[in-house]
Amino acid sequence: MAARKATVERNTLETQITVTVNLDGTGQTSFETGVPFLEHMLDQVARHGMVDLDVKAVGDLHIDDHHTVEDIGITLGQAFAQAVGDKKGIFRYGHAYVPLDEALSRVVIDFSGRPGLEYHIPFTRAAVGGFDVDLFLEFFQGFVNHAQVTLHIDNLRGDNTHHQAETVFKAFGRALRMALAEDPRMAGQTPSTKGVL
Repeated sequence: MAARKATVERNTLETQITVTVNLDGTGQTSFETGVPFLEHMLDQVARHGMVDLDVKAVGDLHIDDHHTVEDIGITLGQAFAQAVGDKKGIFRYGHAYVPLDEALSRVVIDFSGRPGLEYHIPFTRAAVGGFDVDLFLEFFQGFVNHAQVTLHIDNLRGDNTHHQAETVFKAFGRALRMALAEDPRMAGQTPSTKGVL
């Protein structure tokens, strides 16, 4: 399988973002976003997904985190789409259940070529670490739209908002790792009856 790496830049009047991904990495990360709780969550994705992730962002944080978080999701989705390429030889589907103390989340992903998001996280608080948890929906919607994936996110239980979020992002990383893994029985083949994804 060819090297699965990509670097994408996104520049708007609100944000300037550069994302580099290596889908066959070791979980190495580098972040400069000005949004520390999002960085903590992205670190979970990288380490549990075994992808290398470098995210640099300058945004209008003097207003709030919204544009920066959403645009990071968009740019990350674009980078994943480029890095995965034609999807030949991958498992395509991935899923994971991840607990953290009282919290439990399930994430299921399909590199379907079609954007679709089912997002069900009944957060118990509106913010954690100064971060507005409503913005996670914006992040995942941006990722889904631009990675062209179907993504189901369900926090099944949890009382601690930090735990709820962390189980979601760990499960997201694990599901990505499963879906993007090389399937030796599908070598060179597209995992679809359509012949294209």
